[in-house]
Amino acid sequence: MGVITVAAVQAAPLPAAGLPVFGRRETLTAFAEDARKVREQVNGAALLVFPESHLFGTEGCPPGEGDRLLRSAAEPLDSALIAELGSIAREIDAWLLPGSVFESGPGGEVFNTAVVFSPGGALAGSYRKIFPWRPYEWSTPGGRLVTVDVPEIGRLGLSVCYDSWFPEVGRHLAWMGADIVINVAKSTLQDRPQELVLAQANSIVNQVFTVSVNCAGPIGRGQSILVDPEGVVLQESPDSAAGVLYQRLDLSCVDRVREVGTAGTNRMWSQFRPSDPPVELPLYAGRIDPHRWTPRPSSTNRRTPQESQDV
Repeated sequence: MGVITVAAVQAAPLPAAGLPVFGRRETLTAFAEDARKVREQVNGAALLVFPESHLFGTEGCPPGEGDRLLRSAAEPLDSALIAELGSIAREIDAWLLPGSVFESGPGGEVFNTAVVFSPGGALAGSYRKIFPWRPYEWSTPGGRLVTVDVPEIGRLGLSVCYDSWFPEVGRHLAWMGADIVINVAKSTLQDRPQELVLAQANSIVNQVFTVSVNCAGPIGRGQSILVDPEGVVLQESPDSAAGVLYQRLDLSCVDRVREVGTAGTNRMWSQFRPSDPPVELPLYAGRIDPHRWTPRPSSTNRRTPQESQDV
């Protein structure tokens, strides 16, 4: 386990390609400049995180045109857009989560997909939002939880906005070995205070770091937050103003908290013994099996990145 500095970038969305007098080239040029400025403030290993659909702002579109624009802007993950985002990550020599993109699927689906790039520019992982905010969001739900290995540092778990309201997501990402659960958000309404509580609660019950990055005003409510594995708020944006939260995270803290317990007392991942009976979970047609309860190891030397993405 290692140390990495997370830069949580609370920013307003950049205009999507196709908006009047602002196309993809201008959007990517502006994004690259923002990423450079953020990276300049960090020495050593860095992870830059931007809000949900950061590169796909539709504010200013005529009524009803925003959704049409986003559907038309969707591309597969082997597109030029993804290649250019990888080039930005390589240029700044940092792990980069540029928010989420609109991904076109083979059957005409459009997914709201969080993408992560390595410092070498490779697409290290992609996660399709499982819980669109219905009935207002029209994207196709994904069907797979995803973690991404950061060699010699630890493991990231990916979620997008409304996913944080479903505790199953955080629980399974933690079980898959995630040390940090990253939630990129575009929360624009009055429920952001509840999401701050959820960020703390998800950290507490799963003993992981939580990084929730929301878009800035005037579009979003801001209030991005970083929480440690015991639920302690490390940093929180007080309002919707644009800005960056820089936080150095020692991911060995996850193992330490699980060993000694939250507040020195609670060790949830050690709750079950092999002799305990399985607990049926009829809601999921599944069960808690004491033999499978222990989290998978997050050491990147024990499993390949592809294995770390399988549930």
